[in-house]
Amino acid sequence: MLVKERMSSPVITVGPDLPIMQALDLMKKNRIRRLPVMKGDKMVGIISEGDLLNASPSDATSLSVWELNYLLGKITVKDIMSKNVITVSADTPIEEAAYLMDENKIGGLPVVAKGELVGLITETDLFRIFLELMSARQPGVRVTALVPDKPGELDRITHAIAEAGGDFLSMGTFAGESSMNRILTFKVRNLEEDRVRELIAPHIEKLVDIRTCCD
Repeated sequence: MLVKERMSSPVITVGPDLPIMQALDLMKKNRIRRLPVMKGDKMVGIISEGDLLNASPSDATSLSVWELNYLLGKITVKDIMSKNVITVSADTPIEEAAYLMDENKIGGLPVVAKGELVGLITETDLFRIFLELMSARQPGVRVTALVPDKPGELDRITHAIAEAGGDFLSMGTFAGESSMNRILTFKVRNLEEDRVRELIAPHIEKLVDIRTCCD
């Protein structure tokens, strides 16, 4: 899956001279948490909801409401935006975008194609992808098991399920308890929970969890 398949587009942007309170109102109105900052066709920064809230006064201030409004009206997006913007291309694999967000502790990345801003990929998009990958909204038997980290182990499990008439909805592997095993999580339909338990028993080290999930 590539970024262009799940990014938000078109992107709501702001200019560098927009007062920060107007930028915050724009975010609230559109239920978004970050805005690329454009000067003409060039992206010059990005501003997040956190940036705007941190620039707002605390409850401990002794200034009057008129003084506050005056001062806030003087602060514009360019005063608090992040100027060193990390971007990705539209053809970036989605896991690489997730890695960049995690490594840089940011919640979204502008997406560019041929030097132009074409979208925005955010942590919310990644969360939705995770739900889709794990078939969270589809009913079935969900299994988490510890399996040996050896060639052919997953093939044995999938064949056992498929030959019994089971239909895989999702599957993912994760770090196990040691370098010798992996955590396997999958969801299947068309089989009862007890039947799934019976089928996988010869091929796993430990059954961590099994449950029937309904929509």
